[in-house]
Amino acid sequence: MRIAVTGASGFIGGALCDALRAAGHAVLTLGRSSGERRWDPMAGPAPLEGTDAAVHLAGEPVAAGRWSAAKKQRIRDSRVLGTRNLVAGMKAAGTRTLVCASATGYYGDRGDEDLTEDSPPGADFLAGVCREWEEEAAGSGVRTVSVRIGIVLGDGGALAKMLTPFRLGLGGRLGSGRQWMSWIHVDDLVALFLHALASESLSGPLLGTSPGPVTNREFTRALGRGLRRWTFLPMPAWPLRIIMGPVAEVLLGSQRCRPKRTLGSGFAFRHPDLEPALARILHPGPAV
Repeated sequence: MRIAVTGASGFIGGALCDALRAAGHAVLTLGRSSGERRWDPMAGPAPLEGTDAAVHLAGEPVAAGRWSAAKKQRIRDSRVLGTRNLVAGMKAAGTRTLVCASATGYYGDRGDEDLTEDSPPGADFLAGVCREWEEEAAGSGVRTVSVRIGIVLGDGGALAKMLTPFRLGLGGRLGSGRQWMSWIHVDDLVALFLHALASESLSGPLLGTSPGPVTNREFTRALGRGLRRWTFLPMPAWPLRIIMGPVAEVLLGSQRCRPKRTLGSGFAFRHPDLEPALARILHPGPAV
């Protein structure tokens, strides 16, 4: 297949493009300032002529910077309007398959509730953005899969930002530490995108999260063990909220996700358990 990829220069997008090419697919990258075809998601339909499928990963970073009104508008528009313009380009080009990123933020802060692809959305800002995002993707008129991505672990991304304080012995739980973290190894996420592209009977939402969610306290201890460092300096919720503003709720919110439809579709996770997944990232050995 010839597959268009947005967000190809990012942590996930770069790994996905490598995997697609290794699997024998032709990859067409789209971006504002880089890519084989230039495309501003806010400016008009995506130039998708000659493509069979599209993977849409582009979007304004959520956790970078405080959530001013302008920042929140960029978060929403980059996903909702950007997906609308991608879909317009697909319809013009006759592209037959869309695999679109979404996020576990779809559920909002849900405490200890077990969440699956069938669970209803939350009511906060990010939940609303994710709901609208998925609705725009579903309007493509072709087979569409929305992958609700959790915390992606790998050589980059969120984990890279955590490593320095933990290596200095300054790592610790956030808030109470009881909030659930739904995570996925980047290799499994890339494999899930390939699975969604190849499975012609598959459509609708899939959870891009390991079947083994952990609490923030459990994650903190596992990362400390992996780095052989103490993790006794907790960050209370109140200074996080003062320093970061509303974006702190992304770190303090709880989503305990169980990928029921993902597993039911025949997808097999290579890294379902946190400690071995972290060990693979922190102490890489020969590929197996």
